[in-house]
Amino acid sequence: MPNMALKKTAMPEQEPNIRNKNFEEVSLGYTEEMAVSEAQRCLNCKNRPCVNGCPVNVPIPEFISLVAKGDFAGAYEVLSSANSLPAVCGRVCPQETQCEEKCVRGIKGESVAIGRLERFVADYHMKNFKGSVKKAESNGRKVAIVGAGPAGLTCAGDLAKLNYDVTVFEAFHTAGGVLMYGIPEFRLPKEIVQKEIDMLKNLGVKIETNMVIGKVLSVDELFESGFDAVFVGTGAGLPGFLNIPGEGLIGVYSANEFLTRINLMKAYLDDYDTCIIKPKNAAIIGGGNVAMDAARSAKRLGAENVYIIYRRSEKEMPARLEEIEHAKEEGIIFKLLTNPVAIHGDKDGRVEKIECVEMELGKPDESGRCRPIVKEGSNFTIDIDVAIVAIGNTPNPLIRTTTKGIEANKYGCLVVNEESMQTTREGVYAGGDAVTGAATVILAMGAGRKAAKAIDEYLQSK
Repeated sequence: MPNMALKKTAMPEQEPNIRNKNFEEVSLGYTEEMAVSEAQRCLNCKNRPCVNGCPVNVPIPEFISLVAKGDFAGAYEVLSSANSLPAVCGRVCPQETQCEEKCVRGIKGESVAIGRLERFVADYHMKNFKGSVKKAESNGRKVAIVGAGPAGLTCAGDLAKLNYDVTVFEAFHTAGGVLMYGIPEFRLPKEIVQKEIDMLKNLGVKIETNMVIGKVLSVDELFESGFDAVFVGTGAGLPGFLNIPGEGLIGVYSANEFLTRINLMKAYLDDYDTCIIKPKNAAIIGGGNVAMDAARSAKRLGAENVYIIYRRSEKEMPARLEEIEHAKEEGIIFKLLTNPVAIHGDKDGRVEKIECVEMELGKPDESGRCRPIVKEGSNFTIDIDVAIVAIGNTPNPLIRTTTKGIEANKYGCLVVNEESMQTTREGVYAGGDAVTGAATVILAMGAGRKAAKAIDEYLQSK
């Protein structure tokens, strides 16, 4: 019997005043009974609108129908056929604006909890099936992947399944990209990411860390050493700043640095000697998911007051609704229609205050959002000791400045053919944030899948 409940099966969570003091995962996941009940809400539509809303085209009705029958192993086979990182996507994808937005059940009531079911199936598989995936026999063709983030790992996994000899070159000492250094443990446990990476290794994917392509080796040298194609998935790791007075003071961080020190360098653990200022009062400038991650991390480091400073209203905030709600529940203070104009320091050069002005919304700008306008004479200050700038990132210029024939646009993003993801140089492909600028994990994965298909077609034609 189908479950015609209008609301999703609720996801168990840690209580807000408990979780804001630890880095353990906030959402606790479905039980088997919850997963089956939620899966039975799916109408198994013939036209499958949810699939069209998924950047990697997961066969959603098929895997959910197997969950409804209690066939969790079969559901994983279907799910993993299209998604190399299902446990990750089930946690961090903005399903509410993608697959779930297209769900027919959302017309009258709430959509099916596709993301929660994806997470359940992936977690169930990790827990109950320990056997390694059989490594495919190599076809003799070699492909280099630059960057072990979502785009690179997805491209690597798809190519390995097609029998290519794949090597991933990662600049950091740990693979995973933004999944490891950017997204906090309480949203995406690193053990989960590592297990997904280990599954790719079982397919035969080789990963070399501490390899800064453009420094240790160039793209040209990769071709000279025998690689037949190269995929660039280096992300958008160059942080933007406000260009206001005081950004050079002690206690001002980019969100990239702050989150990397916490996530990759384990600054929240006492047995790690990672240099970081644990704030008493922190201001985070920005309104996206990265700003929410930084604010919630600062709270967990012991901050008494954490402020989100955003120049538009909550309606215009680009962060996921779930992340905004979680931040509010955890005591984060939202200073909306507010914009910083200066950061003031004490005599020792340490952050002491942030000076802001009030804003009001005018007519929509080129982004479609209302343009914020300064209210003259509205200046005020907030006492802080840490300021974290989370206003977006752009691609690092290293690859494009050290590789012949690769073009970039005025924002530093690599120029590609949108159908094949090939750059302006033959044999070199790119995807993810290196092409789009900072975006979502699942969009990067979609680009990785598209590039893998194109690389296969390119090398087959040769």
